[in-house]
Amino acid sequence: MHTREFTTHSAEETIALGLNLAAILAPPKLVLLRGQLGAGKTTLAKGIAEGFQAASADNVTSPTFTLIHEYRGPEVNVYHVDLYRVDTPRQLETLGLDDLIAENSVLLIEWGEKFPRFVHERDIEIALVRTGENERRITVSAG
Repeated sequence: MHTREFTTHSAEETIALGLNLAAILAPPKLVLLRGQLGAGKTTLAKGIAEGFQAASADNVTSPTFTLIHEYRGPEVNVYHVDLYRVDTPRQLETLGLDDLIAENSVLLIEWGEKFPRFVHERDIEIALVRTGENERRITVSAG
């Protein structure tokens, strides 16, 4: 497994890192975004979606209550999924995530580690840890 670690010192740097990471997330990809509440998962997703020209960073918001946000780009569709409020495999099934997996899709799944299936199926895992008020340690593992 190939692992890289980054440190960002602001939301803007985290978004910029997401822009750069889009280059290694050629679809189809299932990406687990791990981190506590407030770690910066949605902030990183803003940069990734912008990197695929699927949405501007300002238009990407947390899907905590809607569970799935879809951002359609010219070549890649980004699905930002938040499973924080999903507790059972049955609830998970009703989301139809399998229908979103396609040759031109990238699924960014927050709280996916709650379901062993995603831990096994993921292509990339990005772990975010808050190390200061604005500082984040971001570890990207692929393989």
